[in-house]
Order: sequence, then structure tokens, then C-alpha cells
Amino acid sequence: MSDDENTLKVLKILEKHPELTQRELAAELGVSLGKTHYLLKSLVDIGLVKLDNFQRSNNKWGYAYLLTPKGLAEKAAITVRFLARKQVEYKRLEQEIESLKSEVDGVASRADGR
Repeated sequence: MSDDENTLKVLKILEKHPELTQRELAAELGVSLGKTHYLLKSLVDIGLVKLDNFQRSNNKWGYAYLLTPKGLAEKAAITVRFLARKQVEYKRLEQEIESLKSEVDGVASRADGR
């Protein structure tokens, strides 16, 4: 997974669930806790995410990972790049599928003696 994909995934998850712990976020991402810590720290360092305290229960405080305006703008920019790349991949797959269909049709025709 590319850095852009990791960043996009983190930003999308945090936008919906800013209260997640790093452990919960790691589980959502399917990566290690260490990698999650590294990703979050880098997003905080570049100003895409900020930490905010909030009360989880009567006597426990936790952090919320909030997207900054810069983070929201970067999420949109990454989404545009991701979509463009996926559309190119989709077109390439369509062409490959058509080529394989033609190949199968040719083999079937020869097997039928046409």
C-alpha cells in the first residue's frame, strides 16, 4: 500500500471516528501498532491531524485525532489522485479482459474446427 493510500485511509477513518485509540486504528488499518503510531505522528507533525483531549468515561481521559483544515484539503487532494490512478487501472483491466476474451474465443473456434 502506498503512502498516499495509507494517509487517505487514516484520514477517512479519523474523520468518522476521531475518538479511536491507536490500537483500534491499527486494527482498522490492518497494520501494526508501531506503524500506526508512526503514521499518526507524521500526520500530526505536518499539520494534517491535531490531538485534542476528551473524556472517555467518568474518570478516563483520551485523545481525539481531529483533521485540521489542511488535513481535510489533503484528504480531498489524495482522493482525486487515487481516483485518477484507479480509473487508469480500470481501463487497463478492461483492455486486458477484452484481449483475454478474444484469445479464448479464438481457442474455442479452433477447437470447434471453425
